[in-house]
Amino acid sequence: MASTEGLVPITRSFLAAYYDKYRFAPLSDDVSRLSDQVRSLANDFLREIPPNQVESLLLQEADGQPPHKIDENMWKNREHIEEILYLLERSHWPPALQQQSTPNDAELATVFGQISDKFQNTLKALESFQAKNSERVFNTVMTYMPQDFRGTLIRQQRERSERNKQAEVDALVNSGGSIHDRYALLWKQQMERRKQLAQLGSATGVYKTLVKYLVGVPQVLLDFIRRINDDDGPMEEQRHRYGPPLYSLTAMVMSIRLFLLLAWGRFEAGKLERQNVAVLEQAVDVYTTEFVRFINFISDVFANSPFFISAEVAGTLDGRKTDDYKEISIPAGKTHEVSLSVDAINSYIAWDFSVVQGKLSVDIGFSVEYTNPSGEKILILPYGRHESDQGNFCTIMAGNYKLIWDNSYATFFKKVLRYKVDCIPPVVEPSALENQVEG
Repeated sequence: MASTEGLVPITRSFLAAYYDKYRFAPLSDDVSRLSDQVRSLANDFLREIPPNQVESLLLQEADGQPPHKIDENMWKNREHIEEILYLLERSHWPPALQQQSTPNDAELATVFGQISDKFQNTLKALESFQAKNSERVFNTVMTYMPQDFRGTLIRQQRERSERNKQAEVDALVNSGGSIHDRYALLWKQQMERRKQLAQLGSATGVYKTLVKYLVGVPQVLLDFIRRINDDDGPMEEQRHRYGPPLYSLTAMVMSIRLFLLLAWGRFEAGKLERQNVAVLEQAVDVYTTEFVRFINFISDVFANSPFFISAEVAGTLDGRKTDDYKEISIPAGKTHEVSLSVDAINSYIAWDFSVVQGKLSVDIGFSVEYTNPSGEKILILPYGRHESDQGNFCTIMAGNYKLIWDNSYATFFKKVLRYKVDCIPPVVEPSALENQVEG
């Protein structure tokens, strides 16, 4: 477990200074020029033949503003790329193009095959970026989690959640859901992940029971995952810096898709001219090149961006203590005991404590014992003396457990003990846990 001592979550002002080191080279002027040209060609199609319902929906989206969030734009680009690849599958070409009955049609078939290859490569780059970034964020968060059963519980929760999400997507696809339906669901799931992070940070929702018992999880980590996606939080600086070029690329890929969709619907009328396809080729070349360049750049930015900074760097000191910890003064010659009643086996008993004694190096005795229903006492954790300690064990018997701090060996000095103790019930499936929390 990495230390977070003296650290606070990154702030927007810190990221502003950090991003000064990572300046994205402006997009090629060809992005705006070719976007305008492709959109103009699409408008030419519409002047002669009005749009149908499907075309109108895409036209309405293309006329609107791209999403504000970086990750939502990434998903939108991925959706439009998949829609373009769907149109470029031979089985979805206009019948006349599939037959390639003329030399011009044969040439167009070759061109569209090359365009499809470029979009396939771009899609692979985007999928790889999203997967790696998601894993990096989660693993970084887990670095600051206690490296014991508590971290395992969080990983299990995430794995179950991801399996359930994938099953939901598979069910939609198997029922005939469209590409748009699938991406609407994927974005909804992304928002659920964001909500889960906020719940983990504030100990609500599915994590209410779990976080309540997470002894030793740094408060700075919970603060980070609760605040990172606030509307005016650190990520807003990211959107401010790197959003505009991504928004331009999102608009460009929508124009390319709109052009193809309209061209397919009007192919039989001979409305697709070779010079217009040449403009499309240039646009695809520029889009795929610039989009991959943006992905590679933002991947480096994300990989090197810290989650935490020192309080001095942030310009603030966080001297708060969490209310979960208790403090007690144990007089010389006395002990302090905490009893926990455990109703189910496979529960976890966890503790975190330290002796608060200024600059003096002092310790205190500590042990754990179990009392069975007949009153017999069994030593679970042998007596030892510690300045501080954090630990846990899994219970194999129900009954009463007692944690004992011993200052009986001291003749003169009291000990100020700061501690937290919890009994964590067995892990249950998310649905059951949700019912328990909300019920």
